[in-house]
Amino acid sequence: MKVEAFDHIVLNVRDVEVSAAWYAKALGMGRRDAEADNGSTRTSMMFGATKINLRPVSVSQEAWFTARTPSPGSADLCFLTETPPCTVADHFTAIGVAIEQGPVTEKGARGAIRSVYVRDPDGNLIEVSSYE
Repeated sequence: MKVEAFDHIVLNVRDVEVSAAWYAKALGMGRRDAEADNGSTRTSMMFGATKINLRPVSVSQEAWFTARTPSPGSADLCFLTETPPCTVADHFTAIGVAIEQGPVTEKGARGAIRSVYVRDPDGNLIEVSSYE
């Protein structure tokens, strides 16, 4: 067996509405709400062929099976873009998102990448990168 890609990830968040608005505005993701088997609404943020499910930490394991110790703010995610790093930084500055670091050169899965680091509303480290 060999895995090929991510289908989705789940982020445990304090407030789904706040997180959904941030990912839409800051990263240009699309929102999709769908009804779960238990009748609740689940919110996903869509980008490319991937999605992020936003799981409120207030939901029980019985209602939404997830990580053993779900906690907001514990993720470190890197997103790829074709947008130049200086333009990414300018975008974050224009919408009031504080830049933690960057643009800087880092080591990506396929070689050198230029990255800008910010934090989402829960404190997750969000890296937006492009290959040189």
